[in-house]
Amino acid sequence: MSKVKWGILSTAKIGREKVIPAMKQGEHCEIFAIASRSLEKAKSVAAELSIPRAYGSYEELLADPEIDAVYNPLPNHLHVRWSIKALEAGKHVLCEKPIALSPAEARQLVDASQKESHLKVMEAFMYRHHPQWQKAKQLVTNGGIGQPKAIQSFFSYTNVDPENIRNVASMGGGGLMDIGCYNISLSRFIFGLEPKRVLGVVEYDTQFTVDRLASGILDFGVGISTFTCATQLVPYQRVNIFGTEGRIEIEIPFNAPPDRACKMWYETKDGIKQIELEICNQYTIQGDLFSQAVLYDTEVPTPLEDAVANMEVIEAVFRSARSGTWM
Repeated sequence: MSKVKWGILSTAKIGREKVIPAMKQGEHCEIFAIASRSLEKAKSVAAELSIPRAYGSYEELLADPEIDAVYNPLPNHLHVRWSIKALEAGKHVLCEKPIALSPAEARQLVDASQKESHLKVMEAFMYRHHPQWQKAKQLVTNGGIGQPKAIQSFFSYTNVDPENIRNVASMGGGGLMDIGCYNISLSRFIFGLEPKRVLGVVEYDTQFTVDRLASGILDFGVGISTFTCATQLVPYQRVNIFGTEGRIEIEIPFNAPPDRACKMWYETKDGIKQIELEICNQYTIQGDLFSQAVLYDTEVPTPLEDAVANMEVIEAVFRSARSGTWM
């Protein structure tokens, strides 16, 4: 078998517009089926994206014996439930971030995965697989900026649609869950550590009751990460990584465009060097890396325990904001 046959749980926008088209370009991915709560909707998207099979329920897709792996882009509150159902159906699982609504819920998925230890499960933080982040990690690990001491990151967009799931509290909406998870994940990725304590400030939308503006300080002991994420600000994203001997700046750290080269800047005492990365699609890379783990029975790039650890930090930021103290 040279390709993994994928089933897509739901016709979510991120799947239709980004993930599915990207995975179809992959060397090891075959998008084989898609499911929706509406058979008509599933058939429509399947026809649009040239997907062979369409199902009118998630259960039907999971029952298909020809499907090897499932991509789960359902709303946040359904991530764990349907990922566990997929495992129980014998499918490998790539689940969108954030993996769960809480660390406790995330551990339920870990427990389920341990019962089905022959199956692969991973949280879909696609940014980590992009060459710009692999390059940044390599530079830091090899001492290219000296001792890493501070990370500053910003991620914002504007969304005031009351029908959008990101503005629905019961579905796990809010900025920290949707995009702040990136700010936290990248900090843990670059430092290679878990924060010892965190401090958070959160502003809530009075109508939606979800967080629309959040800032945090993550103290890693050897260095500090500060971040802001927002869902009702001008769209912007940027990451700066500062060390004792250099600095790395990533221009488009999260939504890296698939149709043009990404830029990053590497500054040392010798000056600033602009680095252009090859044109690529981080969703294609993610799909192929996961598929290779399935095909060759190797470890996935990011273990599921990393997803639990990220949820623990997200929860700590919320708790800190409520209490007004370090957590």
